[in-house]
Amino acid sequence: MGRYHFQFNQFCAINLKHMAQEIITLEDLQKFRLQLLEDLKKLVPQPNHSQKQWLKSSEVRKMLSISHGTLQNLRIKNVLPYQKIGGLMFYRYDDIIRLLEGNKNSKSVGDG
Repeated sequence: MGRYHFQFNQFCAINLKHMAQEIITLEDLQKFRLQLLEDLKKLVPQPNHSQKQWLKSSEVRKMLSISHGTLQNLRIKNVLPYQKIGGLMFYRYDDIIRLLEGNKNSKSVGDG
């Protein structure tokens, strides 16, 4: 009986190990994908639809934490497009975001 008892226990241990593994179906993967997308949406900031499309120089300087001279250099070097209306300069919000994303590896926007 000892020999058969050992074999039975070994058989049970092997079956329990296999039972612990789950079979992943396409439906499981789809559920995982949807949950992952929901989790990522919570982590990634959503665009602010109330954000103005055009910003004045003072707003851009505040947003980027840069001086008047640095903003002027960005204009002169054609790094940041702008529109001049009367005596005011306006900058597209999307252009500012592109500038920031293009400088992710830089120390700051004003560095050259």
